[in-house]
Amino acid sequence: MQPQGEVVVTSGDIIVYRLFELADSINLDLAEKHWLEHTGSLGARRKLQATPAKAVAYNVPPVVLTLDPLPLKLRTEDQAARNVEAQVTARLYDIGIVTLTMRFSVSHLGWHAYSALLNAINATVGPTSGSLLWRDMVKALRGPLDGALDKPIDSPLEEDYIVGFVRSFDRPLTGQQILNEIDLVPLLSGETLPLSERARQDLLRNHFSYYLDDLAVLTWDRALVVDPRGDSDVLDVVEVANAQLLEISYFNKLLTDELPRMYDLVETTHRSSGLWSSRRLAGLARRLYTLFAEVTEVKEHVDNVLTVTEDVYLARIYAASLTLFQVNAVGNAVDQKLAIIRDTYMALYDDASGGRADAMEIAVVALIALEIILTLIHW
Repeated sequence: MQPQGEVVVTSGDIIVYRLFELADSINLDLAEKHWLEHTGSLGARRKLQATPAKAVAYNVPPVVLTLDPLPLKLRTEDQAARNVEAQVTARLYDIGIVTLTMRFSVSHLGWHAYSALLNAINATVGPTSGSLLWRDMVKALRGPLDGALDKPIDSPLEEDYIVGFVRSFDRPLTGQQILNEIDLVPLLSGETLPLSERARQDLLRNHFSYYLDDLAVLTWDRALVVDPRGDSDVLDVVEVANAQLLEISYFNKLLTDELPRMYDLVETTHRSSGLWSSRRLAGLARRLYTLFAEVTEVKEHVDNVLTVTEDVYLARIYAASLTLFQVNAVGNAVDQKLAIIRDTYMALYDDASGGRADAMEIAVVALIALEIILTLIHW
């Protein structure tokens, strides 16, 4: 029984996202074709719904695949079991990322119960639940998509996000009234005890409104989006930022693991001497240059997954998401590691060039000496 006067969510969803790295890249045309052959159902190219293409657009629109509905048994606050069903989709990005989404429909639920349901869902399938459902779904996807995956990856890295999405309340509310009159803390933090005023302000710092009656509040791993028009563009922008974080984090880990190996190889190569040392230096330089070029190209592609030009509101949310998720910070770390690799291969190239020059000088001197010796013998 809900408290008298409590705000009621008359229409909304609870949406859980889990992102995985499937491959270096995905051929989306082949993915659609293989999915149709294996399942008999068509994929759909995703576009932002409410924003003109010239204002915000995907560089390459992702493919959305519809999976079978998933029944779940939740454990609620009062320890009572509750059966729910999730609508499940997979969204494929050409950068090699898949976003798995569980969407739970909600209607005529008091705010306290709505927040409790979100937390119960998060406890059941969230990052601390230990649930294997997500990995099982990824395994099930790999079979039909195998031919579309370029250099498949089985990475332990993943990203998660959960969103409370509200289309309507039982009464008209402005975005500011929602912030002031509804306790958003349990939904946005999972905390049931009251927060200090400073902690509450920090939690609600990243809030945005465009119209009087909409609101988006973002945190590191949760969000509340209220939009009576039912637009999902804010959700899409936040999802893209999570996808970029996962991809950049993958390459940051790749480079972090590669640098110690690079130092060992450089040291070993420099210790070697002899006729072929310059060739070994040149070979190592070429390897490092290839790594530098590949990661630089991928990073540029990742940075341009979404282009935001004229929509100031979505641009603010996108920029805030990139900052909040530390995408830019991780990207800077990747740039620093790439700079180290670039400087190393340039130094190796210079050493190899110097070694070849020394070898040429030795060869010339040897030929001159040989010619003198032969001349003296004939004389």
